This record gives sequence, structure tokens and C-alpha cells, in this order.
Amino acid sequence: MVFIRDPCGIACLIVTYGAVFYADYVVMRWIILTTMPVSIWAPFHVVLFNTVVFLLGMSHAKAVFSDPGIVPLPANRIDFSDMHTTNKNNPAGNGHSSEWTVCTRCETYRPPRAHHCRICKRCIRRMDHHCPWINNCVGERNQKYFLQFLIYVGILSLYSLVLIVASWVSPCEECNQNVIESQLRMIHSVILLLESALFGLFVTAIMVDQLHAILYDETAVEAIQQKGTYRPNRRKYQLLADVFGRGHPALWLLPCTSLNHASRYHDTPLLSHDV
Repeated sequence: MVFIRDPCGIACLIVTYGAVFYADYVVMRWIILTTMPVSIWAPFHVVLFNTVVFLLGMSHAKAVFSDPGIVPLPANRIDFSDMHTTNKNNPAGNGHSSEWTVCTRCETYRPPRAHHCRICKRCIRRMDHHCPWINNCVGERNQKYFLQFLIYVGILSLYSLVLIVASWVSPCEECNQNVIESQLRMIHSVILLLESALFGLFVTAIMVDQLHAILYDETAVEAIQQKGTYRPNRRKYQLLADVFGRGHPALWLLPCTSLNHASRYHDTPLLSHDV
């Protein structure tokens, strides 16, 4: 388990959980219990909405505390004075080099596609970017959880919008509400409407970017460096399976470690520091 002591990341974690708990509070207290207290749909929405909240929290916690693919440091200091670099052309012929490199900050060997994060202060395998919303890097081992988190935030935002609009279009005529309660419900509903719309659009943009990075096998770091697709001949399904695991696609949205690492695919095995 890892946790980065970054003030910006910790603040983003507080904002994230605060927004989720507020959405849950508004939906439960001011929409379901207030506008559909005797409806048969009330328990259904309570269970379904909180199930999405639970999966969101679980996937987010996994993305926050999971090892993103940290390259281990050597037990002893390595002497790189006589290091010989061997360039090996990629069989795909896309201009990528499959050579190992040396990180001068970590003072260790790192595999292809690994990059140094200045916030985590470590090299991360297949690093895409450092995300303050999970206070962690998005790398080889936690990209699945990060994408699941984005998907569940998008679902929760859409779900909240539907419930708010439904409560306005079909208000409860039998519910006895005083003026103060009606005003409070309207205020909370408008705030949640704005929150859901903003967060929904935000995570949708990031989700599209992440799916593009996976399907075209090019991380954000590699896109900035204009390296192009790393494995252009690999099938799209296989690229998705590299991230979500070798299980059935129906299980890809479950934030379970066993499904992700049981038959985990890695681009390159870690190099022994004794070489």
C-alpha cells in the first residue's frame, strides 16, 4: 500500500469524498425520502444509488492506495560507469526503442515505458500521468481502478441528474411539505445539479482520454514525446485485457484485485540489479 503525502493530492481527496457524500445525502434526504416516501421505487433507488457509491469508493480507494507500478530501488548502490547501452529496434518498426534506461534520480535501471514522477519521487512502469484526484500516479497496476472510478463517477452524476429532473417533472402531490422544506430541497437540488453536470463532463473528458490511451497504446507521457503507438499490431481487445485483466469482460468493472493480477500481463519483466 502506498500513500503520497502531497498537500494538493490530499486536498483533492477531501473534495472528492465530500462531493460524493454530499450527493448521497441530497439524493437520500431531499429527493427519495421527500418526493417518493410511499413509492415502490424508493427502496430500489436507495439500494442502486448506494451500490454505485460503494463501487465508486472501492475503486477510488484501490486507485489511491495501490502500487501504480513502482520500479524497485536496488539494495546496493549501482555503479553505472561501465554501463553499455544496447539499442534494440522494435520488431514493429514504429521508432520505439526497447532498451532499458537509467534514472539518474532513482539511480536504478528502469524498463521501457517507465518514467520518473517528480511528485511520487519514483519511476513508474507505463506511467500515464500523476493524478491529484487519486493522489497517486496512473500506471501499469492501477490504471484499471482509475478508469473504473471515472466510469462510476459518470454513472453517479447521470443518475443524480435523472433523479433531480424526475423530482421536478413529476413532483409528489401527496407529500406535505412546508415552505422552508421546499426551499431547502430546491437549493440542495440545484447545487447537486450543478455538481453532477460539472463532474460528469469533467470525468467524461478524462475517461475518453484514458480509453484513447489504452486503445492506441500510447500513454500521456509518450503522447507529449510524440512517440506514437507502442504496439500498433496488437488487437484492441488485448490492449483492454492488459489493463482490466484476463477475466471475462463482464467482470472488468469490478474493483477486485484477484481479477486484475491473477494473470497479469507485463510489457517487460523487472531486471535483476545484479547484472
